[in-house]
Amino acid sequence: MKKRLTRAEVPPELTWNLADMFPREEDWETEFKAVGAELPKLDMYQGKLAQGPEIILDCIKTLETLVKRFYLVINYASLKLAGDGTDPANQIAMGRAGGLGAQFQAAMASLRSELMALPEGQLEEYLQGDQRFRDYARLLEKVIADKPHILHPETEKALASLSEVLDSPYMVYERSKSADMSFDPIEDSQGKSYPMSFALYEEDYEISPDTVLRRNAFASFTKGLKAYENTFGAIWGTEVKKNVVLARLRKFPSATHMLLHQQEVSIEAYHTLHDVILKELAPHMRRYAKLRKQVLGLDKLLYCDIEAPLDPEFAPATSRKQGGEIILKGLAVLGKEYTDIIAQGLNNRWLDLADNIGKSTGAFCASVPGVHPYILATWTDSLRTTLTLAHELGHAGHDVLTERHQNLFNAGYSKYFVEAPSTISELLVAEQIKSESRDPRMLCWLDMQLLQTYHHNFVRHLIEGELQRRTYVLAEQDQPITASLLSKIQGEILEEFWGGEVEIDAGARLTWMRQPHYYMGLYPYSYSAGLTIATAVASAIKEEGQPAVDRWLTVLTAGDSKPPVELAKMAGVDMTKPEAIRKAIDYVGHLVDGVERYF
Repeated sequence: MKKRLTRAEVPPELTWNLADMFPREEDWETEFKAVGAELPKLDMYQGKLAQGPEIILDCIKTLETLVKRFYLVINYASLKLAGDGTDPANQIAMGRAGGLGAQFQAAMASLRSELMALPEGQLEEYLQGDQRFRDYARLLEKVIADKPHILHPETEKALASLSEVLDSPYMVYERSKSADMSFDPIEDSQGKSYPMSFALYEEDYEISPDTVLRRNAFASFTKGLKAYENTFGAIWGTEVKKNVVLARLRKFPSATHMLLHQQEVSIEAYHTLHDVILKELAPHMRRYAKLRKQVLGLDKLLYCDIEAPLDPEFAPATSRKQGGEIILKGLAVLGKEYTDIIAQGLNNRWLDLADNIGKSTGAFCASVPGVHPYILATWTDSLRTTLTLAHELGHAGHDVLTERHQNLFNAGYSKYFVEAPSTISELLVAEQIKSESRDPRMLCWLDMQLLQTYHHNFVRHLIEGELQRRTYVLAEQDQPITASLLSKIQGEILEEFWGGEVEIDAGARLTWMRQPHYYMGLYPYSYSAGLTIATAVASAIKEEGQPAVDRWLTVLTAGDSKPPVELAKMAGVDMTKPEAIRKAIDYVGHLVDGVERYF
C-alpha cells in the first residue's frame, strides 16, 4: 500500500511558495505584531466622522492600508493551515490571526456605525457632489444599504468582537476534516490495497473505473463521515441558528433574506434558480443516469456511481507541463495580458498540487492583495485535473485583473458571481481540446467531463442549496437542526431529483457532510448562477468572437465595482429572467445527446 506523505515529505515544486508573502516565519510574526500595533490608529477617527468629508476620506484610506496588511497576515496563516491542518503551529497561528481579525472587525464596526449615524442623506450627498468619493462609491453604497439593519453601535462592536466565535462552526468543520478524520484503507477488484483520504476520494476514487474500488472507497468514506455525523450536525445546526438569530436582530424577514442581502441578490432570483433548474434539468440528468447504468452494466446505480467513467479504458493522462500548455492554449482567446497572468501562476509556484496528510480537501483560489493568488488542488496526472486547474486559474485571472484596475474595497466578489470567471476558463479550455480532436471517443470523453462539471456545480451544489433552502425554513419555525433531520431532508431531495434512476443509500444521505460551503452563507446555490453566466458568455465568445471577449474582459477588470446582476448584464446575460438558465440547461441536454449518440 502506498504511504501518504507528510507535509515535510512533499517535493517543494508541488507546493505553493508562501515566501512570496513572508520570506521567513519571523517576518510574519513581526508583521502580525506591527499590524496589531497599528490598529489603535483607527481610534483617532472615533467620534469625528461627522466633521466632514475630509476626515471620512482620510479614515477610508487609512483603513484600506491597514486592511491590505491584515489580509497578508491572515492569508499566510490560513494557507499554512490549508497545507497542513495537523500542525499545531499552524493551528495556533491561524487562531492568533483570527483573534486579530476580530479586533479589526470590532474597529470597523464602530466606524460603520458612526457613518450610519450621520444625518439622513449626508453620505448620499457626498457621493453625488464630491468626486473624491468616486473610487469608494461601492463601499459607501453598501453602508447606506445596510443602514436599515444596523444595531446599536455598542452591539455592533460586541458582535464584531465575537466574530471569531461566531465563525467557529466553519473552523471546527475544517479542523475536523483535515486534522482528525481518518479512513480505512481500501482494496480494488484485484485485492490491491490503497490509502484513503477525503481528497483522494473526491479527486480520484469517486471517478475510478474500477467499480469494486469505487464502491469500497465510498464505503470507507461513509464510515469515516458517519463517525462525525452528530458532531457535524450540531455544527450545522449552530451555524443555521446563528444566522436566524442575527437576521431577527437586524430586522430581516428571514435569515435567507439577510444572506441574500449580503450577496446583493433578490429573493426572486434565488428561488428562480432553484425552481427552474431542479425541475427542468432533472429529466436530462435522469436520462444520463439511465444510460450510465446501462453502459456500466450495473444492476443498480448507486450514488457513488454517478461520476464513474463510461469508457473505463479511456482516461487521458497529462503531465503538469502538458496540462499547463493545454490551459494556456485554451485561454489564448482572452488575450496576452490574461494568458501572461495564467503563465505566471503555472510557473511561479502559485499552486499547491500535493496530496499530503492534513491538507485541506477540494480546490480553491485565495486572493492575496499585493502579492498574487494562491491555488490549492490535488494533481493526479489526468486531463480531468487539468480542467479543474483551469477552473481555479480562472479565479486567479479575475483576481489579478481586478486588482490592477480597482481599489481594495472593490476587489471582493459576490458569491452569486464569483464562479462565472472560473467556469468560463474551464469551458474555454474544454472547447479548445474538442476543437483539436476528430476522435469520437475523445469528443465523447470531453462531453462526459463537462457533464461532470455541470453535475458538480449545477446539480450537486444546487441540491446542497436546496437543502439549505428547506433547512432555513424549518429553522425559522424554531425547528432544531440535527444530523438525523439533515440526512432525512438530503435523502428526500436526492430522491425527488433522480426520480428512482439512482439508488439513494445511507451514504448518499450523508452528502451534507462533504462541503464547507454551508458555513459560508448561501454559497452552494450560487454555483448555479456562476455556471449560468459562464455558459452564456462562453457561447457568446464562440459565436461572436472579439466583441464578446472585450465585454468579458471589461467585466473582469470591474471587480466588485457593480452589483453581480449588473456585472452579468455587462457581459450580455440577463439573470433577472429564466431564459439564461434555460440556455444552460439546454446545453447540458446537448452534452447528454452527444454521449448517447456515441454509446
